[in-house]
Amino acid sequence: MLRLLNHPLADHLVTQLRNRETQPQEFRELTYRIGLLLALESTKDLSIESVMVETPLEVCSGNRLSEGLLVVPVLRAGIAMVPSFTDLFPNVSVGYIGMERDHVTALARNYYSKLPSAVGKRVLVLDPMLATGGSARQSINLLKGLGCKQLALVCVVAAPEGVSAIEASDPEIPIYAAMLDRTLDSRKYILPGLGDYGDRLYGT
Repeated sequence: MLRLLNHPLADHLVTQLRNRETQPQEFRELTYRIGLLLALESTKDLSIESVMVETPLEVCSGNRLSEGLLVVPVLRAGIAMVPSFTDLFPNVSVGYIGMERDHVTALARNYYSKLPSAVGKRVLVLDPMLATGGSARQSINLLKGLGCKQLALVCVVAAPEGVSAIEASDPEIPIYAAMLDRTLDSRKYILPGLGDYGDRLYGT
């Protein structure tokens, strides 16, 4: 269930992220900005409850969030998306899943996980690049195994192959992305893509 950002600012930011001349510091800043748009899009249906508040002039009704939020970045690139969510949602919980991709086989290996309780919380898996879908699918299955029910995937760029893999695994899981790219190359890299997200972030 792919849900793309349809906003000129999103297109502008992704174009800058694609540019091979964009240096790590600017790349991290762009990630933060596109992360804000994705954070808003992926949480626009969070549950709310009615409350009464006293303004300087009178008492009025309003709404406040009633649903908890847990974000789970897939290391290492996903961690760069966390500040966008923690700045908007100060009470958000953060867990971590470590996935390492074999550059020969393109298969992902889970090497670390640290996850708080997800009871009563919306769970968003943060993984900037949805290529084959292997890392995202393993992360989602791990979270499901721990009892997480309301799951969604948030990424910057997605390939059709990755979207299809997630939909085949669970067609009910929303996939929020800034851009749907053309395809994967023979090495399972997204085209046109923007290179290795972690390398671009940290200059490695």
